[in-house]
Amino acid sequence: MRLLVTGAAGFLGSHLCDRLIAAGHRVVGVDNFITGSQANLAHLKHNPNFQFVVHDVTNFIDVSGPLDGVLHFASPASPVDYLEYPIQTLKVGSLGTYRGLGLSKAKNARFLLASTSEVYGDPLVHPQPESYWGNVNPVGPRGVYDEAKRFAEAMTMAYHRFHGVDTRIVRIFNTYGPRMRPHDGRVVSNFIVQALQGEPLTVYGDGSQTRSFCYVDDLIDGIVRLFERGEAEPTNIGNPNEFTVRQLAEQVLRLTGSRSQIVERPLPTDDPKVRKPDIRRACTTLGWEPRVALEEGLTRTIEYFRTTIR
Repeated sequence: MRLLVTGAAGFLGSHLCDRLIAAGHRVVGVDNFITGSQANLAHLKHNPNFQFVVHDVTNFIDVSGPLDGVLHFASPASPVDYLEYPIQTLKVGSLGTYRGLGLSKAKNARFLLASTSEVYGDPLVHPQPESYWGNVNPVGPRGVYDEAKRFAEAMTMAYHRFHGVDTRIVRIFNTYGPRMRPHDGRVVSNFIVQALQGEPLTVYGDGSQTRSFCYVDDLIDGIVRLFERGEAEPTNIGNPNEFTVRQLAEQVLRLTGSRSQIVERPLPTDDPKVRKPDIRRACTTLGWEPRVALEEGLTRTIEYFRTTIR
């Protein structure tokens, strides 16, 4: 197949491009580098099955020739990014999704939206099944990301129902692995970089809030399965093994051998107290479940950061 990946230079987008090319597909990658990195795609520069276009997908997307699929991964995705680029985050979730769906309709291509567990907000249901509608503050600082993705889901389903576009929606839970940016504000990269540089590990609140962490290879495997044989209704992809943030910090200290201390900072506004996916739909419909344990995934990620941070 010939597939378009928006946000191709990002953490997840670049891994997705690798997986699709390895499966024998031709990939057109699109990114404007607002948060993506050319280094993430450098190894594909001379690959005959990869074409790259610098473009802002909130503007009209013109791709010559046939397309079999559009996988929409363009968006700032960490708190640091979407708080720095609130308007761009809203635009890529709304206009970018609209452009991608329009292209899919014109090309008769399948469309996959990269949504997020943030659509559940600070959840009152735990773990979070796809049937849960969420508890989101639309006017809080995190609302620019949460509501952009909720709108994107609504538009995707509208194109599916009204125009008959073949669509997928993946709700991505916390993911980590190589190619994360060192200072993107995500908890795994924060802790690893701080530990390797001998700085205190900053825990927000008392660290009792929980997260579940999915290694990037597992996540991409689930997304590819969803694209190939999933359903139009949203599907959670993530690791249901739950840890407190303090437990994660302690594990990073142990695996890095760092002597850094753990320090507490005030909890950010609307920070979710719990986050854990109900993945029964993915298990049943895709035959998917994560395989990489947290210790193994952290070890791989730590080795990546050892070679990249100075």
